[in-house]
Amino acid sequence: MGLDNGVMFWYTDSVREKGIYMINNTNPAEIYAEAHSAGMSAGNKCKPTPMIVGQPTTPLGDDIDYEKETWYVGDGVCGFAWVNIKPARGKFVTWMKKNDVGRKDSYYGGWTVWVSGFGQSMARKMITLEPSLRYLTITVLLPIQ
Repeated sequence: MGLDNGVMFWYTDSVREKGIYMINNTNPAEIYAEAHSAGMSAGNKCKPTPMIVGQPTTPLGDDIDYEKETWYVGDGVCGFAWVNIKPARGKFVTWMKKNDVGRKDSYYGGWTVWVSGFGQSMARKMITLEPSLRYLTITVLLPIQ
Protein backbone atom coordinates (compact mmCIF):
# COMPACT_ATOMS: atom_id res chain seq x y z
CA MET A 1 0.00 0.00 0.00
CA GLY A 2 1.30 3.47 -0.76
CA LEU A 3 0.52 7.12 -0.29
CA ASP A 4 0.61 9.50 -3.27
CA ASN A 5 -0.35 13.14 -2.68
CA GLY A 6 -2.54 12.09 0.25
CA VAL A 7 -4.29 9.37 -1.77
CA MET A 8 -3.95 5.84 -0.42
CA PHE A 9 -3.66 3.15 -3.06
CA TRP A 10 -2.48 -0.43 -3.43
CA TYR A 11 0.76 -0.95 -5.35
CA THR A 12 0.71 -3.67 -7.97
CA ASP A 13 3.39 -2.35 -10.32
CA SER A 14 6.33 -3.97 -8.50
CA VAL A 15 4.48 -7.27 -8.40
CA ARG A 16 3.70 -6.98 -12.12
CA GLU A 17 7.32 -6.15 -12.99
CA LYS A 18 8.55 -9.26 -11.19
CA GLY A 19 5.91 -11.36 -12.94
CA ILE A 20 4.84 -13.07 -9.71
CA TYR A 21 1.12 -12.59 -9.87
CA MET A 22 -1.64 -14.67 -11.32
CA ILE A 23 -5.40 -14.53 -11.29
CA ASN A 24 -7.07 -17.10 -9.11
CA ASN A 25 -9.67 -19.26 -10.89
CA THR A 26 -12.38 -18.31 -8.39
CA ASN A 27 -15.54 -16.73 -9.79
CA PRO A 28 -15.05 -12.89 -9.88
CA ALA A 29 -18.65 -12.31 -8.74
CA GLU A 30 -17.97 -14.39 -5.60
CA ILE A 31 -14.66 -12.59 -4.99
CA TYR A 32 -16.35 -9.19 -5.25
CA ALA A 33 -19.27 -10.23 -3.06
CA GLU A 34 -16.95 -11.50 -0.30
CA ALA A 35 -14.67 -8.44 -0.44
CA HIS A 36 -17.64 -6.04 -0.50
CA SER A 37 -19.32 -7.86 2.40
CA ALA A 38 -16.15 -7.75 4.51
CA GLY A 39 -15.73 -4.04 3.82
CA MET A 40 -19.34 -3.12 4.56
CA SER A 41 -19.24 -5.06 7.81
CA ALA A 42 -16.13 -3.14 8.90
CA GLY A 43 -17.70 0.17 7.88
CA ASN A 44 -20.84 -0.56 9.87
CA LYS A 45 -18.81 -1.47 12.97
CA CYS A 46 -16.62 1.65 12.72
CA LYS A 47 -17.06 4.28 15.46
CA PRO A 48 -15.76 7.54 13.93
CA THR A 49 -14.57 10.35 16.16
CA PRO A 50 -17.32 13.00 16.06
CA MET A 51 -16.46 16.61 15.34
CA ILE A 52 -17.97 20.01 15.94
CA VAL A 53 -17.89 22.50 13.09
CA GLY A 54 -18.11 26.23 13.69
CA GLN A 55 -16.46 29.58 13.12
CA PRO A 56 -13.22 30.54 14.89
CA THR A 57 -13.16 33.47 17.32
CA THR A 58 -10.45 35.17 15.21
CA PRO A 59 -9.57 34.91 11.52
CA LEU A 60 -7.38 31.82 10.99
CA GLY A 61 -7.97 30.79 14.61
CA ASP A 62 -8.06 27.12 15.62
CA ASP A 63 -10.77 27.48 18.25
CA ILE A 64 -14.55 27.59 17.95
CA ASP A 65 -16.71 30.58 18.82
CA TYR A 66 -19.64 28.88 20.56
CA GLU A 67 -21.65 32.12 20.53
CA LYS A 68 -22.05 31.59 16.78
CA GLU A 69 -23.82 28.68 15.08
CA THR A 70 -22.11 25.28 15.43
CA TRP A 71 -22.84 21.84 14.01
CA TYR A 72 -22.26 18.38 15.47
CA VAL A 73 -21.03 15.82 12.91
CA GLY A 74 -21.38 12.35 14.42
CA ASP A 75 -19.63 10.57 11.52
CA GLY A 76 -16.44 12.62 11.85
CA VAL A 77 -14.50 14.33 9.08
CA CYS A 78 -15.78 14.30 5.52
CA GLY A 79 -13.84 12.57 2.79
CA PHE A 80 -13.69 9.95 0.11
CA ALA A 81 -12.00 6.59 -0.43
CA TRP A 82 -11.38 4.46 -3.48
CA VAL A 83 -9.22 1.69 -4.88
CA ASN A 84 -7.26 2.16 -8.08
CA ILE A 85 -6.33 -1.07 -9.86
CA LYS A 86 -3.35 -1.03 -12.25
CA PRO A 87 -3.00 -2.58 -14.71
CA ALA A 88 -6.73 -2.58 -15.48
CA ARG A 89 -6.92 -5.98 -17.08
CA GLY A 90 -7.46 -9.60 -16.17
CA LYS A 91 -10.43 -11.74 -15.28
CA PHE A 92 -11.47 -9.79 -12.18
CA VAL A 93 -11.24 -6.31 -13.75
CA THR A 94 -13.01 -7.55 -16.89
CA TRP A 95 -15.87 -8.77 -14.69
CA MET A 96 -16.02 -5.38 -12.91
CA LYS A 97 -16.14 -3.54 -16.24
CA LYS A 98 -18.96 -5.74 -17.55
CA ASN A 99 -20.97 -5.27 -14.33
CA ASP A 100 -20.48 -1.51 -13.93
CA VAL A 101 -18.39 -1.84 -10.78
CA GLY A 102 -16.09 1.17 -10.89
CA ARG A 103 -14.90 3.25 -13.81
CA LYS A 104 -11.88 3.96 -16.00
CA ASP A 105 -9.67 6.51 -14.25
CA SER A 106 -8.50 9.17 -16.70
CA TYR A 107 -6.35 10.93 -14.06
CA TYR A 108 -4.51 8.07 -12.30
CA GLY A 109 -4.98 5.48 -15.04
CA GLY A 110 -6.24 1.99 -14.34
CA TRP A 111 -9.67 1.07 -13.01
CA THR A 112 -11.12 2.89 -9.98
CA VAL A 113 -13.75 1.62 -7.55
CA TRP A 114 -15.20 4.19 -5.14
CA VAL A 115 -16.59 3.45 -1.70
CA SER A 116 -20.07 4.83 -2.23
CA GLY A 117 -21.61 3.92 1.13
CA PHE A 118 -21.52 5.75 4.46
CA GLY A 119 -22.32 9.26 3.27
CA GLN A 120 -19.31 11.56 3.63
CA SER A 121 -17.68 9.79 6.60
CA MET A 122 -14.02 9.40 5.67
CA ALA A 123 -13.34 7.16 8.68
CA ARG A 124 -16.05 4.68 7.67
CA LYS A 125 -15.01 4.75 4.00
CA MET A 126 -11.32 4.19 4.79
CA ILE A 127 -12.01 1.34 7.21
CA THR A 128 -14.25 -0.24 4.56
CA LEU A 129 -11.26 -0.60 2.24
CA GLU A 130 -8.95 -2.45 4.65
CA PRO A 131 -10.67 -5.86 4.81
CA SER A 132 -11.76 -5.56 1.17
CA LEU A 133 -8.21 -5.03 -0.02
CA ARG A 134 -6.86 -7.75 2.26
CA TYR A 135 -9.37 -10.22 0.85
CA LEU A 136 -8.70 -9.18 -2.76
CA THR A 137 -4.94 -9.42 -2.28
CA ILE A 138 -5.15 -12.92 -0.85
CA THR A 139 -7.76 -14.14 -3.34
CA VAL A 140 -6.84 -12.41 -6.61
CA LEU A 141 -3.11 -11.79 -6.43
CA LEU A 142 -1.37 -15.00 -5.48
CA PRO A 143 2.43 -15.21 -5.54
CA ILE A 144 3.69 -18.01 -7.78
CA GLN A 145 6.01 -20.27 -5.79
